[in-house]
Amino acid sequence: MRQPHHPEPDPLAPGQESVWDYPRPAIAEPVSRHIRITHKGIVLADTRAAWRTLETSHPPTYYIPQADIAMAQLLPNPARSICEWKGQAAYWDVLIAGERIAQAGWSYPSPTPAFAGISGHIAFYAAPFDHVEVDGEQVTPQPGGFYGGWITSREAGPFKGIPGSRFW
Repeated sequence: MRQPHHPEPDPLAPGQESVWDYPRPAIAEPVSRHIRITHKGIVLADTRAAWRTLETSHPPTYYIPQADIAMAQLLPNPARSICEWKGQAAYWDVLIAGERIAQAGWSYPSPTPAFAGISGHIAFYAAPFDHVEVDGEQVTPQPGGFYGGWITSREAGPFKGIPGSRFW
């Protein structure tokens, strides 16, 4: 069987991490970066106690503790999916200023033991919100619409999700 093509990693600038150095299978680790999500002038999340998941070719996905999320703005969504490493995901809709953003966030209510740190945390897609920041820097959503990684100037790609990356 032919091996999938893997691209050459982008050159690293000072202070960057290559997503091609991230592990597979994925891992989760706590981070103290300042994570903030605002939409329509309302702070949805603000924390320095997030966890991030790292996986080869993906920018980090940040999981925010529910204590640092405006949970009154969230509604459970019946959608579910399975991650081979984290377990079954539950989805959340966000309701802000009369706008309902379906499946804008997801969580793992009973993650696998390796991902126990993200229990009680919720991750959000960056694209639907006005401002999604890591340490004050506006993030770029991971391309492709399916994955929920956040790209900042700290990460070097190329990133899974671009055309032709399905089998990376």
